[in-house]
Amino acid sequence: MNEPADRMATASSQRRTLDCDVLVIGSGAGGLSAAVTAAYHGLKVIVVEKAEVCGGATSWSGGWAWTPGNPLARAAGVNEDKETFRTYLRHRLGGQYQADKVDAFLEAVPHMVGFFQDKTSLQFVPGARINDVYGNTPGAGTGNRSVGPEPINARRIRPELRAKMRHQLYETSFLGMGIMAGPDLGKFLSASQGNLQGLFHAGWRSAFHLLDLVTHRRNMQLVNGTALTGRLMKSADDLGVDLRVSTPARRLLTDAAGKVTGAVVDSPEGGLQINASRGVVLAAGGFPNDVQRRKELFPNTPTGREHWTLAPKETNGDGISLGQSVGARFKTDVKSAAAWCPVSLVPYRNGRTGTFPHIMDRAKPGSIGVLRTGKRFVNEANGYYDYVAAMLEATPEGATAESWQIADSRFVRRFPLGMAKPLPVPLFPYLRSGYLKKGRTIEELAANCGIDPAALQQTVAEFNENARRGVDPDFGRGETAFNRYGGDARTQPNPSLGPIEQGPFYAVRVVPGSFGTFAGLDADARSRVLDHNGEPIAGLYVAGNDQANVMGGHYPAGGINLGPALTFGYIAGRDLAGAAAYEDDGTLPDAVPEPSGSAA
Repeated sequence: MNEPADRMATASSQRRTLDCDVLVIGSGAGGLSAAVTAAYHGLKVIVVEKAEVCGGATSWSGGWAWTPGNPLARAAGVNEDKETFRTYLRHRLGGQYQADKVDAFLEAVPHMVGFFQDKTSLQFVPGARINDVYGNTPGAGTGNRSVGPEPINARRIRPELRAKMRHQLYETSFLGMGIMAGPDLGKFLSASQGNLQGLFHAGWRSAFHLLDLVTHRRNMQLVNGTALTGRLMKSADDLGVDLRVSTPARRLLTDAAGKVTGAVVDSPEGGLQINASRGVVLAAGGFPNDVQRRKELFPNTPTGREHWTLAPKETNGDGISLGQSVGARFKTDVKSAAAWCPVSLVPYRNGRTGTFPHIMDRAKPGSIGVLRTGKRFVNEANGYYDYVAAMLEATPEGATAESWQIADSRFVRRFPLGMAKPLPVPLFPYLRSGYLKKGRTIEELAANCGIDPAALQQTVAEFNENARRGVDPDFGRGETAFNRYGGDARTQPNPSLGPIEQGPFYAVRVVPGSFGTFAGLDADARSRVLDHNGEPIAGLYVAGNDQANVMGGHYPAGGINLGPALTFGYIAGRDLAGAAAYEDDGTLPDAVPEPSGSAA
């Protein structure tokens, strides 16, 4: 008698069964994009999410997606040729450039944006001034290659759905209120300097937020990643998608031929078997919280715990493990397995440690990043990926990877330094907790941080001399449009450079973190998961951070997590539905693929 087999048969007979056309495992941008697209084409879709809320790391992101050639750019009169995008990517990706995947991405991007803009509740705003990171690279863009979600008031989302939405990441908010990059953030910063328009803007935004907390006990002014997931969830709900939270997938189901036909999941009501006639989409958020995979794939992480991710704790590689269980290839031959972001650790009085992403402060004039040696190591105004990559490269074998972001008193009253906010927010809570270090002189600050005092004094002196002339001979800070846009236009001759000279001086410790992962399941240009022979696994698709990123582990522009996630989710949804003509304009793809989403 085969007892394990008998027990499995008994358990199977006790499970409830649900039937659908498409099962999506995960509810970030990639998964929801696939779900909305498939549902729009008439398919019955179920989304299962392991966490108690939907949105994954997308909800805690800035919400911007790199979408070169999008229709909002064309509407603004910016008409760039696809070959320009290819040129930029060829130069930046080098040996990791995958022509078929890049071409599929560039082909689908404008139609993906057009579909959501024209047919769903997901509305976009243009990133007219968001530059590609490497402005001196041939083909680099100086704006209009990104889109972000239009803010939305959560009152427009029905309460039952709202209860399934992940809240704004506290560390990137102001008392739980999200602030959108661009004019919204600019007005808040101008308020710290006494600008009347800024003060009015910050005042009414804060007042409405407090009213929302009293009446709804949550932030209702959704911006950035919460707006993106909120709008995607509303779009899915409008189309009848069944969104289920607290429902982790345990194993995939296959038929005799090896086709993936559904999954076994846990739920608050007990075990479920979900049969998906067209297929399953894996979109569970990659593996940024998988300690063992971090240990194996991340540098300077000997135990796997020397790393701090911005992704929710549920993103521990479940989707990748599910794929591997049916023969999928885990693609790790990428430039970087992680989508790096410098972070600082925020201690709270209740014992919790928060993680703050250093996105904006590094580029502002009057601040530099240094190692324990007191030396700079990077162009601080370049991308967040570059900051961490340079930190890791400069860290000796066996040493702790860390740096310090240094600023003076003028800086911290005008701009954020990590989580420490500018005027009128006081600094003493951050000083009291030890998050922020302070020194009357550069030497005293160095001593308080464990930095070489003499070396730091020399570094600051040399930096100040060059900053006054608007040059950075060591790292070229401020030479690209990306650098200058991140600076302060009022500072001349270089918006990215300003001296550090007015005491007291401040510092915050910065360590390696990530938005998510770049290594993932190998997939073809149709988002179908590939096995170790490079053949598609029937009925299995992948999107978001579960899919090996099309950029090959490089970070050529902001939004290259969300842009591909939305696009390859859209591609997967269309393929599962066997869609031919594009939804936004009725045209056919350059090469119409044979439908692979049928049950045959």
